[in-house]
Amino acid sequence: MQRRQFLKTTAAGGGALMVPSLLRAATASQKRPNIIYIFTDQQSASMMSCAGNKWLKTPGMDYIAANGVRFERAYTTNPVCSPARVSLMTGRFPGCFNDAKGAQARENKGSMRIPAISDEVRQTTLAAFLKKTGYELAYGGKEHLPKPLTSKALGFKNVSQDERDDLAESCAGFIKEQHGRPYFLIASFINPHDICYMALDGLTFDQPEYAPGKKLNSARRKLTEAMKLPEGVSEEEFFATYCPPLPPNFEPQEGEPKAVHALLKASRAGSFRLAARENYTEKDWRLHRWAYHRLTEVVDRQIQELLDALKESGQEENTLVIFSSDHGDMSSAHRTEHKSFLYEESAGVPFMAMWKGQIPAGRVDDSHLVSNGLDLLPTVCDYAGIKGVADPRGKSLRPLFEGKGVEWRATLGVESEIGRMVVHENGCKYIKYDMAGEEEQLLDLTADPYEKRHFTGEPEYAAKLSELRGAFESEWFPGH
Repeated sequence: MQRRQFLKTTAAGGGALMVPSLLRAATASQKRPNIIYIFTDQQSASMMSCAGNKWLKTPGMDYIAANGVRFERAYTTNPVCSPARVSLMTGRFPGCFNDAKGAQARENKGSMRIPAISDEVRQTTLAAFLKKTGYELAYGGKEHLPKPLTSKALGFKNVSQDERDDLAESCAGFIKEQHGRPYFLIASFINPHDICYMALDGLTFDQPEYAPGKKLNSARRKLTEAMKLPEGVSEEEFFATYCPPLPPNFEPQEGEPKAVHALLKASRAGSFRLAARENYTEKDWRLHRWAYHRLTEVVDRQIQELLDALKESGQEENTLVIFSSDHGDMSSAHRTEHKSFLYEESAGVPFMAMWKGQIPAGRVDDSHLVSNGLDLLPTVCDYAGIKGVADPRGKSLRPLFEGKGVEWRATLGVESEIGRMVVHENGCKYIKYDMAGEEEQLLDLTADPYEKRHFTGEPEYAAKLSELRGAFESEWFPGH
């Protein structure tokens, strides 16, 4: 099926949802919860102590996991900020939209320049569905969205334009208010995204602070604080005891795709990512990991403020809390940092849900493939009492949240500015790169969880390669 025909079919499916007979309004017997979606920026799935990471403490996130379900196979639709957020609002791959020049919006700049959305999209955004149910819509924090998809354009009440402590305080105040109807609140926190400035500004272990007297923005102040060593600890003791070690996949992947190197070279601000790869010492990379962990603890404290407010409000048992991130950070894996890669560190995201009394507590789901961009919209709509579909490949996660048996997808698609991939439930990943000519890879997370090599040309993987090529072409990215 050609891409144009596929998208036409998808649009027709979405449009059909506007037929009243296909909308199911909430009945008096249905319990419609308040819904809080907590959204961090640039947080990999492994960056929580509840995920087994001993180099940080995240009691706020751990509380959600302990009182609900945590998914270990959750992915973003696109591992960079603005495109991932387009998915949040629309339930679609950002590549379904074009920028002002007609190119697919698969990277930040293009995604921010989406000039308009169709009536069909406008009528099937997350906000549009929730308005039909009478939910109060509130948004606070980072947006990084094109004009047609900002919270204001979609009808959200703005709780706070801050992305840090003031956001936490404002959202906590909103949660503790008396509400005459159920609400849907997005709390969009910036951290641990501040780690970006370490490479952008060329900071190293030997020169971690900015020039004296230089006026620092909030991000750079937070990063400067995060890069400091513990008080009274020598450098030798710091690296021996406190600082996270280099990851097992620190070295570049064997047979690294040309697209990866092209992305490193294409970065703005003087190819900062390539400069980090070529110039950082192992101590610098470890300091990067140290700061990344500290910044994750910063946002965890802000999340804790929301959870405390929810308890104080007396509405914890009437509220569904969903937690995720827009994408991850490479955090020195393959001698890289930042995002946009299709490696697990960048494309894999945390995803958890808690509703006391409704979602069984303390479960870990390590098998079902979850897309936070495609699946959030139908999930939230399901709990709000309406059937919501944008991309028909998105699924309501409600049965998985509640531990019910359900037929689930065997594969999941992810796109990026450097290519597209399909992940299989058996742990294999098929990637078709297109940034530096067409390249394909087959990875196996079971045999090689750190993606140190690929298995593309090995005879014993021929059947798996063929299967995932088929899923790529027929289910996820037809015409590409």
